[in-house]
Amino acid sequence: MSIRFGKIIISTATSVVAVSVTAAAVQAVPVVPNFTQGSMTSHTETTQKITETINSMDYNTGYQYSATGSGVTANGNLSPGTGDVNVTINGVTSTWTGVNSKPTFTQTTPGANFQFTETYSGPGLSNHTIIERVTEVTSVTDTTSIFQQ
Repeated sequence: MSIRFGKIIISTATSVVAVSVTAAAVQAVPVVPNFTQGSMTSHTETTQKITETINSMDYNTGYQYSATGSGVTANGNLSPGTGDVNVTINGVTSTWTGVNSKPTFTQTTPGANFQFTETYSGPGLSNHTIIERVTEVTSVTDTTSIFQQ
């Protein structure tokens, strides 16, 4: 600031800064793979464990009777007498046909050689088979993908 002849003169110095901005055009560069061919392999394994129980029951619904031999004599009828047999298990009643009387056998010549066999199989469970098996199944899948440009 300076004073001259009673007047106030205010001088201000202003500096001008010039900024020059040049805008360049932006261009996209394409992405090009740098391979000509390739492959991809995938390997998958799956394992299953299967447990099975096989429960098989065989039932006789009647009876089987046989008698054989030599040196013996049968007294009475060779066919056995039959009748119904009631069986109750856990409140469930079942009726089976079974033998209630059978012939009697005596040795023909006392003290002599003889052979005699008598068999009887009544109604009911005759065979119970339980089979437990474990099977392990493995499935393998290999996949190959081939690609090229």
